[in-house]
Amino acid sequence: MAIVLIFSISLAVAVLVSQLTQRTVLSTAVLFLIVGFLAGPKVLGLTTLTAHQPTVHELATLALFSVLFTDGMEAGLNELRGAWRLPGRALILGMPLTFIGISLLAKWLGGLGWTEAFLIGAVLSPTDPVFAAAIVGRAGVPARLRHLLNVESGLNDGLALPVVVILLAVSATGRLNPTRLAIDLLAGVALGVAVPYIFTRLERTKLFSSSALYEPLGPFSVGLALLAICSVTGANEFLAAFVGGMTMATVNPAARDAFHRFGELITELFKLAAVLAFGELVTPSLLAGVDIGGWIFAVGAIVLARPIAIFISLHRSSMAWREQVSAAWFGPKGFASVVYGLLVLASSIHSANRIFTLTVVTVALSMIVHSSSDIIVARWLEKDRPSGTAETP
Repeated sequence: MAIVLIFSISLAVAVLVSQLTQRTVLSTAVLFLIVGFLAGPKVLGLTTLTAHQPTVHELATLALFSVLFTDGMEAGLNELRGAWRLPGRALILGMPLTFIGISLLAKWLGGLGWTEAFLIGAVLSPTDPVFAAAIVGRAGVPARLRHLLNVESGLNDGLALPVVVILLAVSATGRLNPTRLAIDLLAGVALGVAVPYIFTRLERTKLFSSSALYEPLGPFSVGLALLAICSVTGANEFLAAFVGGMTMATVNPAARDAFHRFGELITELFKLAAVLAFGELVTPSLLAGVDIGGWIFAVGAIVLARPIAIFISLHRSSMAWREQVSAAWFGPKGFASVVYGLLVLASSIHSANRIFTLTVVTVALSMIVHSSSDIIVARWLEKDRPSGTAETP
C-alpha cells in the first residue's frame, strides 16, 4: 500500500497547487516524476517497483489505452474533415521526418543496428502535449496552433503503433509473420468499429434510453469492453482503443460530449499514476549507465529531430514564425513512448535494455524541459499577438 499512499499524497498536493502550476513553470507531471524518482527502490526505497514487474506494464497499458480512447473521442471524422490542413502537414510529412531523424541519431550515437534504430525512432516519434498544457489549454494562444498540436498528438500515437509492432516483430525474430500481425491489427480495427457502433444502435432503439446520470458511462463501458475483448482474443488493444474512440465520436457525438469531462479525469488519473511509476524506473544507476552518446542522442531527439521536421513540414504555410517555432519545440515525449519502450523491454530482442534506457532518458528529459517551458512560450505568444486578432485553424 506504500505506492497508493505516495500516489494519494502526491495527488492531494497536485490538486492544492494546480492553480499555481497554470501560472508558473511548475508542472504536475514533473511533480509526479520527481516523487517517483525519490520514492524508488534505488533512492529512498519506499517502493520496490521495477520495469520487469507486471504491475508496471499493466498500469502503463491501461494509461495508454485510456489516452488513445479519449484522443480518438476528440478526433471524429466530422472534426477532422473541418480543419485538417495544418495537422495534416505535421502528420503526413513532419512525423515521418521525425522518425527518420531520430532513427539516424540512434544509429550514429546510440550504438544500435538499423532495425533497432528504426524501432526506437518509431517509439519516440509520437508527441504528448499534455506535458505542454499551457499551450493547448490557454485561450490566448492562437487557435490554429492549439488545434495543430491537439490533432497531431491525438493521432500520432495510433499511427506509430503499427510501425512499432512490425519493427519489434522483425527485431525479435529477424523475420515477419505478416499473416499473424495483420490479423491482430485488423481485429483491433474491426472491434474498434463494431463495439461502439453496436452500442449506439442499441441505445437508439425504443427499448433503451440513457439517463443523464448514466450517459457518461456509456463510452466508458464501450472502452472497457474493448479492452477485455482484445485481451481474450489477442487483437491489438491500442488500435482498438483509438479506432473505438473515433467511431464513438463519429456515430454518437452526444455520448462523446457527455463523456468528455469524465473521460478527461479518468485519463488524467491513469497518466499521473503512470508518471509516478515511470519516475521510479529512472534510477540513479540507470542514469549513471548512460554514456555520452546516449545523452547526446536524447538531446538531439528533442532539439533537432522534431524541430527540423516540423519546420520543413510547415514551410510556406499560413502560420506566423512564432507559431511555427512553438509547434516545432512542443513535441514532448509521453505515455505512448513509455509504453512502447516497455513493450520493447518485455521482448526478447538483443538491444531491448539499450532501447529502453535511451527511451527513459529521452522521455524524462522531454517531460522536464517541455513542462517547464510551456508557460514561458505561451506568454511569449500572447504578448506578440495583437488584441482582437482571430484566426482559423
